[in-house]
Amino acid sequence: MGEILDLSHVRLSDRPLVVCDVDDVVLHFAAPFQDFLLAGGHELIPRSFRLTGNIVARETQEALEATDVRNLIESFVEVQETYQVPFDHVVETLSDLSSEADVVFLTAMPPRYREPRRRLLDRLGLEFPLVASEEPKGPILRKLHGTRGQPCVFIDDMVHNLQSVQDHVPECLVLHMMPDSELHLLAPKAGDGVPRAMDWPHAADLIRDHFRKAAK
Repeated sequence: MGEILDLSHVRLSDRPLVVCDVDDVVLHFAAPFQDFLLAGGHELIPRSFRLTGNIVARETQEALEATDVRNLIESFVEVQETYQVPFDHVVETLSDLSSEADVVFLTAMPPRYREPRRRLLDRLGLEFPLVASEEPKGPILRKLHGTRGQPCVFIDDMVHNLQSVQDHVPECLVLHMMPDSELHLLAPKAGDGVPRAMDWPHAADLIRDHFRKAAK
């Protein structure tokens, strides 16, 4: 049975919409995940922008199978509240933006792990609606935004998610934001015309500029 997408808790106003990915955009993922792996006798050795094939047992340096990698990721998600911390300036930036726009988090994880992520975000003061789904992000954003005439912005570290949104919500401004981790240095680059937000203050400038242009 496929995943049932529940958006009933997301209530949008007649203001602009800002939709943010969470891992490695709002909360650090790559560095805390490495700490988690090391604590369990594993290690991430970035040789390509993927986890399967690059997570090894420290004693043997043998790469783990895909099923074992998936299990480690899910184990990490279960204890994310112990490891993950916010990026600099994200709390105050999103708080400021929420005075003029609706903010929604769209995180790529099974819905059953939504609650620990919800608790962590709430504890940090990031009490915006959270959608947890493994479905493509473009169709989800299309369902959220619908035919609203207000400006829309989407922020993610993964190029395929940016492309999905461009395909399904072409009027939405997409921003590429990712940390300068060893893993992300191997990541695909966004296409021409996709701005990269270097940090959260820079993202706020790009978002507000988009709002200003849309208002003219």
